[in-house]
Amino acid sequence: METTKIFSTDELKKATNNYDESKVLGKGGYGTVYKCLLPNNKVVAIKKSKICDQNQIEQFINEVIVLTQVNHRNVVKLLSCCLETEVPLLVYEFITNGTLFDHIHDESRAYSLSWEKRMKIAVETARALSYLHAEISMPIIHRDVKSINILLDDNHIAKVADFGASLLVALEKTQITTLVQGTLGYLDPEYFHTSQLTEKSDVYSFGVVLAELLIGEKGISSLRPETYKNPAIYFASAVNEDRLLQILEDHIVKDSNIEVLKEVASLAIRCLSVRKEDRPTMTEVAMKLEGLRNMEKHPWGQDNETEEEMVYMLSTPTHSFKIDMLISSTNATIGQDSKIRNLLLKPLDDG
Repeated sequence: METTKIFSTDELKKATNNYDESKVLGKGGYGTVYKCLLPNNKVVAIKKSKICDQNQIEQFINEVIVLTQVNHRNVVKLLSCCLETEVPLLVYEFITNGTLFDHIHDESRAYSLSWEKRMKIAVETARALSYLHAEISMPIIHRDVKSINILLDDNHIAKVADFGASLLVALEKTQITTLVQGTLGYLDPEYFHTSQLTEKSDVYSFGVVLAELLIGEKGISSLRPETYKNPAIYFASAVNEDRLLQILEDHIVKDSNIEVLKEVASLAIRCLSVRKEDRPTMTEVAMKLEGLRNMEKHPWGQDNETEEEMVYMLSTPTHSFKIDMLISSTNATIGQDSKIRNLLLKPLDDG
């Protein structure tokens, strides 16, 4: 990227006080993320690998390549990197409010994560994945969609992160045969068994995140019986047995949103279909979620009309207008232009 600054090792050492423990934001199998202040007073996050094998180097370089193709408000921005070290150091925009996983599973935070906020996060994450799959010149499969890889800022704007496992896909390819990579509990079972990766694998993983937002439980939970350790089986069983309301997070359920909760649960079940052909695309998922969110936001969306009726009302042309009525209306409008202009120019406090 033209705007990407290449940092020296010394610059990043100084910014992190030689990678002081007090600067650590998080640690994982890949390495450590540090919070640091650049000389221009910009706060950023630095990703530093702790393993110097070839696979780790390739993952970091892959992340640079992938993120230089991306420009979306719901995807974390790669600002710069350092290429002097054996494994590149990656510098990202700093996202202030932690991960979606933290907000769902930390009791002190979970209660403040209202249904409205959860729905907003679901919509924004779906938009980002739809963009990656369908709106850029070379589609990207994330391959590790999970709540830990969805960051939130102070306004609970979602940012999809961690593209180390992601793949760029040539437009003519519908699937890729690859070594299976992902996180248990979120991993597409068809991809796991066949090694055939498609964008529908991200759809499955997003379905697990949707279920997580609804029921507040981790992807794989040791608290559930052996049969239901897999979140998809546990969630699907509850929905099929009409026990959805029993497993939903109590504080997100209101009389006014029960139907929307059921619709979102139904969408999650479709995303979690075992056969990829039965799953929707991320574009379809994003559109469905946006429609449901708009129904909640606008009072007219909660009348007795079904969603299909509302779509019909919004999309049906008004054929009842006659051509001569349109012509006479246009002529009348032209005649009123000067009066309208005068009214618009009057100050607001003039009534």
